Amino acid sequence: MKTLPTPRLEIDGPIVRENIRRMAEYGATHNLSIRPHTKTHKSQRIARMQLAAGAGGLTVAKLGEAEVMAEVSVDILVAYPALDPIRATGIANLAKRITVHVAVDSRYAVDALAAATQTVGSTIGILVDIDVGMGRTGLQTPRQALELAQNVETTKGVRLDGIMCYPGHVWGDPDKQSDQLSRVSDKLAETLALWHSHGLEAGIVSGGSTPTAYQSHLISELTEIRPGTYVFNDMNEVRGGYATVEECAARMVCTVVSNAVPGQVVIDAGNKTLTSDRCLPALESGYGYVVEYPDATITALSEEHGQVDISRCRRSPQLGEQIHVIPNHICPCVNLHDTVWWVEPDREPEQMRVDARGRVV
Repeated sequence: MKTLPTPRLEIDGPIVRENIRRMAEYGATHNLSIRPHTKTHKSQRIARMQLAAGAGGLTVAKLGEAEVMAEVSVDILVAYPALDPIRATGIANLAKRITVHVAVDSRYAVDALAAATQTVGSTIGILVDIDVGMGRTGLQTPRQALELAQNVETTKGVRLDGIMCYPGHVWGDPDKQSDQLSRVSDKLAETLALWHSHGLEAGIVSGGSTPTAYQSHLISELTEIRPGTYVFNDMNEVRGGYATVEECAARMVCTVVSNAVPGQVVIDAGNKTLTSDRCLPALESGYGYVVEYPDATITALSEEHGQVDISRCRRSPQLGEQIHVIPNHICPCVNLHDTVWWVEPDREPEQMRVDARGRVV
């Protein structure tokens, strides 16, 4: 399709539908609600597909994403400590018309959200964020989680809805995750028991990630999971053993623009297209996977140039040739593009807006 511009991000519709179907089936089998994280696709169209497949709500990171996704879902989790006045007020206003939950790990955040809801006349559901090993956000002990939950219970304008955790540190072979997930389960169980002994209950216990998604049933305390990347997949998932190349729905179409340097070609996709993220399970694998030339390695990215080592390739890409690159990390890659191209068999590609692109506030 050389009549379309490059670099362009193409989304394979049938693969997206199959990825959504498979995750929905897993959730139904294990009595786990799916609350997909929309940070990956940032698309109302895809969010509607996930909801139609049975998702119990949506997850977002920031207020801007919540405002976009509130047009398609009546139940949203902001999985981010939104405690500044702008975010708190915006979320409180959203809570006047839809159900909104916010994950927090401090009394400061609870008070900020409560002040905003009391001003606008709404109620926000609170999930107490517990660190289960990622070391990014989250309270460190069950006792701390209890104290914050008790604070929520006595604060007007907020409602204690449950617990959130993120096992983002678990990147091992899916068949060897059980020990790490067992430790997550133990911490959640201890926290829930402590809450129960003090008269508190967690209606929602939210966890999950794409690398751990299909092992989530090993954490019996969970009521829902929040996978995001699964809808497209990327080379992090492929090289980690969580997906195959054939299950990657998002591919960057690039044009070879130079072959002047021996053993190398240059494509028209740099870090403004692919991001500079390395592949976590395979740091030396380069900046993406070239589908047509699997022995090639994208060795360097500048703003608009991607340098591709082709010294191990049996044949060389030609000037003007279009090649497909599967990004290492699809989530920030999507956010770099105003539009993507939706591809269906036997149809012309359809340009589709990335609705929440750039909504990082």
